[in-house]
Amino acid sequence: MAEESERDRWDPGVQSYASMGYYNPDYVPSDTDVLAVFRVTPQRGVDPIEAAAAVAGESSTATWTVVWTDRLTAHSKYQAKCYRVDEVPGRPGEYFAYVAYDLDLFEEGSITNLTSSVIGNVFGFKPLLALRLEDMRIPVAYVKTFQGPPHGTVMEREYLNKYGRPLLGATVKPKLGLSARNYGRVIYEACKGGLDFTKDDENINSQPFMRWRDRYLFAMEGVNRATAETGEIKGHYLNVTAATMEDMYERAEFAKELGSVVIMMDLTVGYTAMQSMSHWARRNGVLLHLHRAGHSTFTRQKTHGVSFRVLAKWCRLIGVDHLHAGTVVGKLEGDPATTKGFYDTLREHHIRTEPANGIFFDQDWASLPGVMPVASGGIHAGQMHQLLDLFGDDVVLQFGGGTIGHPQGIAAGAEANRVALEAVVQARNEGRDLLKEGPDVLRKAAEFCRPLEVALSTWGDVTFDYTSTDAPDAVPTASR
Repeated sequence: MAEESERDRWDPGVQSYASMGYYNPDYVPSDTDVLAVFRVTPQRGVDPIEAAAAVAGESSTATWTVVWTDRLTAHSKYQAKCYRVDEVPGRPGEYFAYVAYDLDLFEEGSITNLTSSVIGNVFGFKPLLALRLEDMRIPVAYVKTFQGPPHGTVMEREYLNKYGRPLLGATVKPKLGLSARNYGRVIYEACKGGLDFTKDDENINSQPFMRWRDRYLFAMEGVNRATAETGEIKGHYLNVTAATMEDMYERAEFAKELGSVVIMMDLTVGYTAMQSMSHWARRNGVLLHLHRAGHSTFTRQKTHGVSFRVLAKWCRLIGVDHLHAGTVVGKLEGDPATTKGFYDTLREHHIRTEPANGIFFDQDWASLPGVMPVASGGIHAGQMHQLLDLFGDDVVLQFGGGTIGHPQGIAAGAEANRVALEAVVQARNEGRDLLKEGPDVLRKAAEFCRPLEVALSTWGDVTFDYTSTDAPDAVPTASR
């Protein structure tokens, strides 16, 4: 490194990334820079600063050798710059590398371009044993080029006329195999029993046992009957995920014609398709639910991939109204501190740096509407007090098996969830300590609601206590 630093920047041949300007500890990021922090694990014998500089270089303008065509650009402007490298506390051999990107490197309003740039190539770089994108700071100047959620939390509540409590949902079970008519029966029973929403699961599209058009017709028959009987607005997340954008638009248009207030899509459709559907949803006044299908293939592992907090930021920019974001107490991955960081990222207007929650940067959303997080996966009525304490009101609580698996039937399962929710909301509003008094609140409510009593006896002791694979590694914040 010392010998290379004495060479001229334009000497031909192979030079280190650091010596070519991709590491600059004196650089002060500007307000318009896109900032990223990577967890870098270099191969044995690779200098961590050089590895961090390589990340900056390979995710912006660099290649493996000096190229004279750099002279034809304002090369120092377009170079990403690693400006800080910290050891990860308690994780020998891992480093947090902070990288700044000039805003001109990215196309306005395009997550596809942003991701192609920042994660498109560098994750396969041989000198790195592993690499993870932990967090990003999206500057206000870039935020304002995106539409964001088609409606957002406030407008969704106005559409639905539901205030002061979480929304309740359920995924139809079994995921696969029901006929269209029987599928519609599940939806009717669940909505009639007290849920606000039911939903297709991620792998329900248009299979031989139930084609999409038939499902839509019977699903909306169930929704409309439940709406008429309860006097409440109900919805079913009709999954429009399909093989082509033409197919997705066709399904979305049919859902709108049938009067559905909401549609859904899977993360697996890709960023361009997601953003296209977001624009359709805003133009057509339909809520848009995103199932994060497949995210754990790249978000779950601690040392390699992309953190879900980054994906949450991308999805808020892309523009969805709902996004699954973890439950903590359910069957899916979710450290409490990390999950709080996810929920803050989706809902708050300004998020402060909080290493304990995995938040590395301040993030100002510049009036971009909030996304409604969805808590789903192995939750039941006996956890209602914990869920309300963890997540507050602006969340969709989805009880799939915890509704449809009720011994007295689907409507009874929905009733148990609705009574449990209203009991703990009332207790919260009275100033009671939900974590201490919640079980007593639920037991008291169950004295007057047989379905809740049965739910508590069936699932009351069920927990999923496993060590999280993605807990934050707290680091000191930079002095202000």
